[in-house]
Amino acid sequence: MSEVLAQDLAWASAGELAAALAAGRASAVELAEAAIARIEARDGPLNAVVVRDFDRARQAAREADVALARGARAPLLGVPMTVKEAHNVAGLPTTWGFSEAAGWIAPADSIGVARLKAAGAVILGKTNVPVSLADWQSVNPVYGRTNNPWALERTSGGSSGGSAAALAAGMVPLEFGSDIGGSIRVPAAFCGVYGHKPSYGVVPGRGHSPPGIDGLDVPLGVIGPMARTAADLDLALSVLAGPAEEEAAGYRLDLPAPRRARLADHRILVLDNHPLAVVSAEVRDALNDLAGRLERLGTQVARRSTLLPDLARSHEVYMGLLTAIMSRGGPAPPDLISAHGWMDLLDAQLAIRRQWAALFEAFDLVLAPAYGTVAFRHLEEPDPAKRLHRINGEDTPYFGQLAWPGMATLANLPATAAPVGLDREGLPIGIQIIGPYLHDRATIAFARLLEQEFGGFRPPSGY
Repeated sequence: MSEVLAQDLAWASAGELAAALAAGRASAVELAEAAIARIEARDGPLNAVVVRDFDRARQAAREADVALARGARAPLLGVPMTVKEAHNVAGLPTTWGFSEAAGWIAPADSIGVARLKAAGAVILGKTNVPVSLADWQSVNPVYGRTNNPWALERTSGGSSGGSAAALAAGMVPLEFGSDIGGSIRVPAAFCGVYGHKPSYGVVPGRGHSPPGIDGLDVPLGVIGPMARTAADLDLALSVLAGPAEEEAAGYRLDLPAPRRARLADHRILVLDNHPLAVVSAEVRDALNDLAGRLERLGTQVARRSTLLPDLARSHEVYMGLLTAIMSRGGPAPPDLISAHGWMDLLDAQLAIRRQWAALFEAFDLVLAPAYGTVAFRHLEEPDPAKRLHRINGEDTPYFGQLAWPGMATLANLPATAAPVGLDREGLPIGIQIIGPYLHDRATIAFARLLEQEFGGFRPPSGY
C-alpha cells in the first residue's frame, strides 16, 4: 500500500475499507498495521484503547487476506476496529472499570463480538469505560481517564467514551458500544461522531455484562455501533441485529425500510426543552438552526405536540427502573422498589410506549439534544450526586441530564446521534434522532441525509 493510499484510507469509513480490500487496493495486514501505528502514535494523551490485542489482530488480518485471495467476501472482511471494554472478547479482560475484576478474563466472545468476527472484522483491542458504565466520564482505577481529542481537558463522554475518542482521533473506523443512559449517544455527541442506540431487543446483549455474570439482557440496556459515518452504522447494524441462536429457531428480524427518501419528505418534531433537564443556549441554537435549514428545504417541522407523552412522568418511570437495574451487585438503595412496584413501572412504561407510537403516526422522527451541553471539563468531585453543571449561568444537577437520553431509552425506541456543528470554542455539538420502535433504519437514514446535505464528521485539530 502506497504512502498516498495509506493517508487516504486513514480517515476512510469501514464500508470504504471493505471495498478497498475486496478490490485488492489494500490488504488486511496493511490496514491492521496502519491502525496499530495510529493507535501507538495518537493514543498516549487520550488513553482510549486500553486493552490491546495486536498479535491476535495481526493473525486475524493474515487469515482475512487468505480468505480475500480465494474470493471470500463478507461485510467487514479485513476491516480493523475496536470494541468497548464491557463486551466480552475471548482471552481478554473484561473489568467494567472495577479494580477487583482486573484479573478476570472472558472465556468466550459476546454474541455481538462473535457476529462482528464472523463478518470478518479484525478486533485490535478494547476501549475505556467508567466504573460500572455509570458515568459520562470514562475514568476508572484499572485504566485511568480517557480524554477528548477535541480538548484534552474535557471528557470524551461515557460510558462508551474510549470508543468515541478512538473514532474521532482516526485510530479506527468502527466501534461497538452500549447504551442505557446515553452511553452511545452522549460520547458520540461530545466527540463529533455517529452512534446508534438500537430499539430494545434488536441486538442480543449476551456477553455484555459485569465480569463473571452470564444472564439475561438488562432491561432498557442496548448495544450498538459507533462510527464516523451514518452509512457505517447501517452496515454494522446489519451485522449485529437479529435474534440470539435459540430464538432464531422460530423468530427472524426484518427491520422496516426508511419511511422517507428525502429530507423534504419528513415530518419532524423538534424538542429543545425538557421540564427536568436544562439545555445550553448553544446546543438549543444549533438544534433550532438545523430545524430552520430543514424547513427551508421543505421539511415539515413542528416544535410542540399534544401527542408527546408527559416528559416529567416518563422520567420518573425511567429513573425508577434505572435505579433498580443499576443497583444490582451493590448495596440496595433505601428506596429500592418491591417486585410489585417493578411490575407497576413496567405497566407505566407500556402506557408511555403506546403514547410514543401514537405520536409517530403524526411524525416520522423527533429531533432532540443528545445532552444539554457540549463536552464538559473533567469533573473531579468523586460523588456524582454532588456534581453540578453550570448551564446558562445557573448550577444544575449533573444527573438531571439523564432526561434527554432517557426519553428514547424508556420507550425502547431507536435513537441515532449525529454531529450538527461546532460551538464558539470549536467543540462538537450533536443531536439525537428518535424514531418509532423498530424503525432503526429510519433514524440512521435521516442522519445520512443530514450528512449528505450539511456535512458530518470532521477531524479534530491536530489529527
